[in-house]
Amino acid sequence: MNGRTRTRTPGTTGTPEATETTVCAATGTETVEDRRAEVAEGSRTSPEPLPAAPARRIAAQARFDARLMLRNGEQVLLTLLLPAILLVVLARTQTPWLGPGHRIDVAVPGVLALAVLSSAFTGQAIGTGFDRRYGVLRLLGTTPLGRSGLLAGRTLAVLVVVILQTSVLGTLGLFLGWRPHLAGVLLAVPVLLLGVAAFVALGLLLAGTVRAEAVLAVANLTWVLLLAGGGVVLPPDRLGPAAALARVLPSGALADLLRSALGAGRVDAFALGVLACWTALAAVAVSRWFRWD
Repeated sequence: MNGRTRTRTPGTTGTPEATETTVCAATGTETVEDRRAEVAEGSRTSPEPLPAAPARRIAAQARFDARLMLRNGEQVLLTLLLPAILLVVLARTQTPWLGPGHRIDVAVPGVLALAVLSSAFTGQAIGTGFDRRYGVLRLLGTTPLGRSGLLAGRTLAVLVVVILQTSVLGTLGLFLGWRPHLAGVLLAVPVLLLGVAAFVALGLLLAGTVRAEAVLAVANLTWVLLLAGGGVVLPPDRLGPAAALARVLPSGALADLLRSALGAGRVDAFALGVLACWTALAAVAVSRWFRWD
C-alpha cells in the first residue's frame, strides 16, 4: 500500500509490549509517526525523577528531626523532664527566693526559657555537631534539600518541640497555680519565636566551628552555667554582682521578656533589643563561619 510494508525488528515477540518499527520499503527509514510513538513509549516506561517542592522537602526534614529528638531519651530528659521537675521543685519550696509576688508566676516563665535553651541550643548543638563529624551534613547538603533547606528544617523541628514543651510545662504550671496575664500569652508567642531563632543560631555556630567532642562538653557546661547564673530561673536582680551580665545574655533577655509578658502583659524593651541583637549577630556568624565538614 503506497510502496510501504510493515515489518518487525528481529528478536521481537509479537506482544503489544514489543518494539515495532514501520520501515519504508523504498528508503529503509522510519516514518515520523513511529518515531513519535517510540518517544512516547520511552517516556512512559522510564520517567525522569523530579524532586519534591522545597516546602515539602523542608517539612519532611522537620518531621524527621522532630521525631528523632522526641525518641532520644537523653533529649527528652534534657528538654522536658528536667524543666518539669525543676518547675515542681520551685513551686513547692521556698528556696531559692525568686523575689516578691507569687512564686509560681516567676518560676514558669523562667522554666519556659530554660526549655527553649535546652532544645534550641544544647540539643541542637550536640546533634548537629555529631552529624557534622560523621559527614551527614555534607551528604544532606548535596541532596535536593540543600544546605538552606536543612537548616530551615532543623529550625522548624526545634519549633515543633518548643511548642510541645510550652504546652506541657504551661499545663503543669496551671495545675500548680500559675495564672498568666491573658494579653501576655499572645505577646509570649513572638518572644518564643525570637528565642528559638537566637538559640538555634548560637547552637549551629557552636556545632559548625568546634569539634564534636568539644561541642558536647561546651554545650552541657553552658547549659549549667546559664541555669545557675544566666538569669533564667533566678531573675537578674537576684544575682547580685552578676545582674548586669545576666541582663545582656540571651538567656536572661529571653527570661525577662517572658516574665514581663506573662506576668504583666507588657514587653521589656531593653530585653527585646538584647535578644534581637544576639539573634542577628549569631545569624551573621553562622553564615560566615559555619563549616559543613
